[in-house]
Amino acid sequence: MHLSDHSLGQLDADYLQRLEVESLRGLSLRLLEDLKEARERLGQNPTNSSRPPSSQAPWDRPSASDTDSSDDEETPLLDEAPDQPADSGASPQDESEPTPPPAATGEARQAEPPKRKPGKQPGAPGFARTQVFKAHETIAHRAETCAACAAALGAAAPSVAYAGFQTIDLLWGDAEHPGLHLHIVDHRFYDSHCDCGHHTRAQPGQGEVNDARLEPVALSEWRLVGPGLATLIIALHLRFRLSYRRIGEFLHDWLGLSLSVGTIKATLHEAAAASEPLEQELIEALVASDLLHADETSWPQGAELLWLWVFTSATVTLFAVAKRGRELLERLLPDFSGWLMSDGWTAYRHFPQRLRCWAHLTRKAQGLIDSFDQEAQAFGRQVQDTFDTLIDAIHAARDGPPGELPTRYAPLLDSLQAACRRVLGHRHAKTNALAVELLNDWEAIFRVLENPHWPITNNAAYAARGISDIMPHPRLCRMAVRRFNGYGWVSDSWRILSRHNHSPFRKASKL
Repeated sequence: MHLSDHSLGQLDADYLQRLEVESLRGLSLRLLEDLKEARERLGQNPTNSSRPPSSQAPWDRPSASDTDSSDDEETPLLDEAPDQPADSGASPQDESEPTPPPAATGEARQAEPPKRKPGKQPGAPGFARTQVFKAHETIAHRAETCAACAAALGAAAPSVAYAGFQTIDLLWGDAEHPGLHLHIVDHRFYDSHCDCGHHTRAQPGQGEVNDARLEPVALSEWRLVGPGLATLIIALHLRFRLSYRRIGEFLHDWLGLSLSVGTIKATLHEAAAASEPLEQELIEALVASDLLHADETSWPQGAELLWLWVFTSATVTLFAVAKRGRELLERLLPDFSGWLMSDGWTAYRHFPQRLRCWAHLTRKAQGLIDSFDQEAQAFGRQVQDTFDTLIDAIHAARDGPPGELPTRYAPLLDSLQAACRRVLGHRHAKTNALAVELLNDWEAIFRVLENPHWPITNNAAYAARGISDIMPHPRLCRMAVRRFNGYGWVSDSWRILSRHNHSPFRKASKL
């Protein structure tokens, strides 16, 4: 680069008009070289430089399907004969008799066995669980009434155990016995004999899965992993981001427990199904809240660009993956009547009671201050100084008497509004964009002056939006996105209950 930022900031139209022709040509050549170098830097990507793949924008990253295929190459047909050289000596009679294709090729294709299906093959030997623990207690399950005559079946009724299973659970300790302890329970199911001659068998309880996206998950009392152990698996996978195999290693090394990858995966899916009914409760709590923070960030899934939405109140945080438009807001918050804190995205503007995040605006003002346009710099400083003054006033009002902030700072706001109208249509695009944004959201931006205890930033949503600290990335765990309704509750509970010094996993174990 020939010109530094300091030198470039001094150049404007008046300076160029005063230069002699030769000096102007020399400056133009230096600017041209700097422009080419800047464009080359701007065009750098992981394919033409040492930039990492993560530096690409989400919509520019290649998906798994964007791979070259050899099917596009032209290949000769099977029944086409190769070209013969001109001096091959073949007679016209020979050329007129086509050579029949070999019959063995078709026969060989017909004889090819079908492709093997993935997974365990029919007739393959099965594998049973080899690790069996000694039970700490045994629970007998007997039918309470006869299935035929509806007579009560007491504990003294003749009965024979016909089935059973073992559950491995994890118990939290107390002050006398702190820590975590494995607890093994043997469940016995009995066939009871009634005086009427009918035999009634006790059956394990079954749960309903109403969400079709969670199929083929089934909820049943007949399961190896107990609720306490299931919550530990949830924590290891979602909070500490361990893979299925790493979870198995942890359980084996620290608890002496061997669980297969399939059992761990099934446990996570069953937990999602068990917590699915809480989604509607979360939505109802959000709609009833007085203040709601909302934000969204890109969430790529292969070649499709979706958005991770976060809605957080004082007691609830809800995540959703959807397109970036009003459809999700209208579906989740049709009757919301509280105050909504958000950024300047147009999808939020139909809410009548809205607050704007000042952090976005001050960053844009700082961008104008750092620009090379002097008028943009002046406008950026005015915006930044205005917000700095108002922020100090709001903090002072929170600590003492609130006062009449809108009346006291009306001249300052009038001056800023006049400056915004003055730079509308400015040649510097960022300057014009910030002025338009301020004028469009003027009431939402400065409404906080009416109640200084309202937030001036959307930090609550940004903190909750850090779901990458809780959930695996969708490229690594696509099942987590498909089961997002269930996993979302676990993620939200961690932040909320941790804020109140409670463990979300103890609550999850009671589902």
